[in-house]
Amino acid sequence: METEIILSANDVVDYVKNEVKQYDILEISYNMVYVPGEVLDIEEDEEDESLNLTLQLMGELLNDTVHLDLTQIKDDILEIRHTKTDDELVIIVIEETLK
Repeated sequence: METEIILSANDVVDYVKNEVKQYDILEISYNMVYVPGEVLDIEEDEEDESLNLTLQLMGELLNDTVHLDLTQIKDDILEIRHTKTDDELVIIVIEETLK
């Protein structure tokens, strides 16, 4: 079942921090980049105010591990698909001024 919600960039960081677990699937579209992968690790650094994701990419040509600081790219995120078991949540990110 697919559900769609609209969040601000700051709310997306909070959502990932609170709702995404290890081995969930995240497909992140930001700027002109598409990053589909399985979550291997989520690490929050309150001192640096960062949220670091480690993803195992699920590409046909590239099957590597990538590290993303979600707080650095949050303003460029267009959409995130979060899949866990049979549920899929599509998060559309909007600017604070449009909310």
